[in-house]
Amino acid sequence: MLSYSYTARDSASGKKVKAEVQAENVQAATKLIQAQGYTPIDINVTGANNPLSRLKGKVKIKDKILFSRQLSTLINAGLPLVQSLRTVAGQTQNKALKAVITSIIADIEAGSALSKSIEKHPKVFNQIYISLVAAGETSGTLDKALERLASQQEKDAEIMGKVKGAMVYPIIVLVVMMGVVGFMIVKVLPQVEVLYEGMQGAELPLITKVLLAVSHALISFWWIAIIVAVLAGALTSRWARTLTGKRVIDTLKMHAWPIAPLFMKLYMARFARTGTTLISSGVPLLQVLEITAAAINNVNISASLNRAADKVKGGKALSEVLRGDPNFLPLVPDMLKIGEQSGAMEEMLAKTADYYEKEVDEQIKAVSTIIEPVLMVVLGVFAFIIVAAVLLPVYGLAGKSVI
Repeated sequence: MLSYSYTARDSASGKKVKAEVQAENVQAATKLIQAQGYTPIDINVTGANNPLSRLKGKVKIKDKILFSRQLSTLINAGLPLVQSLRTVAGQTQNKALKAVITSIIADIEAGSALSKSIEKHPKVFNQIYISLVAAGETSGTLDKALERLASQQEKDAEIMGKVKGAMVYPIIVLVVMMGVVGFMIVKVLPQVEVLYEGMQGAELPLITKVLLAVSHALISFWWIAIIVAVLAGALTSRWARTLTGKRVIDTLKMHAWPIAPLFMKLYMARFARTGTTLISSGVPLLQVLEITAAAINNVNISASLNRAADKVKGGKALSEVLRGDPNFLPLVPDMLKIGEQSGAMEEMLAKTADYYEKEVDEQIKAVSTIIEPVLMVVLGVFAFIIVAAVLLPVYGLAGKSVI
């Protein structure tokens, strides 16, 4: 789908309007513009192959939350769906989302259901969103389904914000440390080498020789270092998107110290919260497992959920299938069993989600507490190496009364 910028005239007021719309081609863009009551004057494709334009056109999670809440409120107030969407589009600041809403309005006016219309925009609406909207349409509770979606998106965004926030401090420290080490190696160490030039019998310590070799290589072949770093980053990024790469990275998240407990509890919270939202909207259990497997963002847990779905089809209870699975913490099947026996699966999953979300908060604090002293030790080791490489030669010359 391409993005088109257009200039049109409002048929009612006669004023010129400039905006953007997303469509498959110019003809489709023209129909979308006319559907809003505008007469197109000029239409141009924009940002089709521009990475910066795609970045600017990204729909943020907060925009989707606001869209869901506004649409839910308007539908609950009794406004027709198309009128509600037009109102939300008029209040939306994000141009990309506004273009998507405009496209959805045109599809609905052409006879499509809301769930089928948003299905055409997978980069904005994931499978959970589509399934809940479809369930809401079927049961006549679209406003409640949208409210649940907004609540789940808020909780997901809050948790991920906390996890990312915990990673900011160590990343900043590591970047600063690498910058200081690079400066010392490239600028300071060569000055030490100058002191030794022309001195008979004066030999640099081994640690200084090693770092000087690195310094000379960086100074002489800095462009090669940059190319290697860029290639390594690109290849690593490409590998990380392959199934093998995802499996390795996800396994590390689940088993590497000290982040494993944090990510395991994060995945359990996501599984339980997603399950709660889907079941409360009337989505069948097998479909819940399929959707959750796609949304969990971990290939190992996704594989476990897909296997569980196959066994549930065969008549086994979900709690029985997940019990003993290494990709699930023991509390999850225990709570599922209680829910199955009492007929309160939704309530048990909600309690599980609440528990693990609180545990994620505690685990973030624990990881932050562990990372700080570890970083101090790493910084101390690097500082010792650099100081030793600089000062040992100086003390050596002083011991020989050369300086």
